[in-house]
Amino acid sequence: MFGGAKTMDFDEGVKSGMISYISQEVIEKYYEKVLEQGIHTDLVADSGLKVVYTPLNGTGNKPVREILKRIGIKEVTVVPEQENPDGNFPTCPFPNPEIKEALAKGLELCEKVKPDLLLATDPDCDRVGIAVPDNKNGGYVLFSGNEVGAMLLKYICQERTALGTMPERPVAVKTIVTTDICKKIADEYGVELREVLTGFKFIGEQIGFLEADGEEQRYIFGFEESYGYLAGGYVRDKDAVIASMLICEMAAFYRTKGISLLDAREAMYEQYGNYVHTQSSFQCEGASGMERMKEIMAGLRNDPPKAIGGLKTLKVGDYVASEETDLATGAKTKIELPKSDVLAFRLEQGASVIIRPSGTEPKIKAYYTTIGDTRAAAKALEETISADFAKILGF
Repeated sequence: MFGGAKTMDFDEGVKSGMISYISQEVIEKYYEKVLEQGIHTDLVADSGLKVVYTPLNGTGNKPVREILKRIGIKEVTVVPEQENPDGNFPTCPFPNPEIKEALAKGLELCEKVKPDLLLATDPDCDRVGIAVPDNKNGGYVLFSGNEVGAMLLKYICQERTALGTMPERPVAVKTIVTTDICKKIADEYGVELREVLTGFKFIGEQIGFLEADGEEQRYIFGFEESYGYLAGGYVRDKDAVIASMLICEMAAFYRTKGISLLDAREAMYEQYGNYVHTQSSFQCEGASGMERMKEIMAGLRNDPPKAIGGLKTLKVGDYVASEETDLATGAKTKIELPKSDVLAFRLEQGASVIIRPSGTEPKIKAYYTTIGDTRAAAKALEETISADFAKILGF
């Protein structure tokens, strides 16, 4: 028998010096590092940018508002019901900016305030979602994490190149399930794009590798499709404070050019192609759930689909075997990443399907990418591929 855990009164812990608060000096140093990542912060104050912000009852309220204040944004309206920390999340049962319902209160306020931008940070303030006004059709349009990340990469590359502040041999990092439009952006600006496994810790790891070589300044940006972004190597995780600042700066910069974020998004697709990215989750509940997940992955490895949604499978990447196989020639290429239970099917027309079991829940996740001459064509192809793949998996 073990004795009970020792406890201590919080105030007593502070008084004894065993518990201490982070000093204002550390917080100030953090703000300085965030501000150092600005490119055109001098334009923000006079841009007239108007923002509605919700911290979703989480931790972002003070740091995000402080950083927006410091770059000169004068009109920030906070969603009152979601302003203060509240772990019960009374107005938002699922406080995840990836979910449209999480932005409901913010979007309601937008209809009254008519801002240029809605920002929503998740409870621990490491991810951020946005919505922008649709001046043609009315209402507000939500952007995906892939879209915001790709637009930020484009903005950083474009403007740092124009200003001559791009480092030599710049490096950007994305996860394997994040949009491939980044490859075209990186190629245009001579940026080395590194791909890592899913999880922002792997992006942080790449910053660490650069730092170990004395080349931390080469890192310009990293992001994942699940709304996590980071510029600068001062932290090793996604950070919604720097992301909120850069998104607002990007919006303000384009605004001074007479361009909305919707315009900028469409220009990006027009230049690089109409990419559509979606995700499906297949539940494998119950005692037999884990076994079913193993059987699905084993079946796909042993007998990969020859086609998905009418598009021929060209290559299969197996991240357990650490190799990609060309199905036409049988040639194998080594995958230089840690082993992971992931399969990637590269299809005709630049389409792909990537599948992996969740590490935390009894479900399998599939990520779809399609490219089309128009957004509608890309979306239609995605619907065909995702429906066929569900059948292949037996769902």
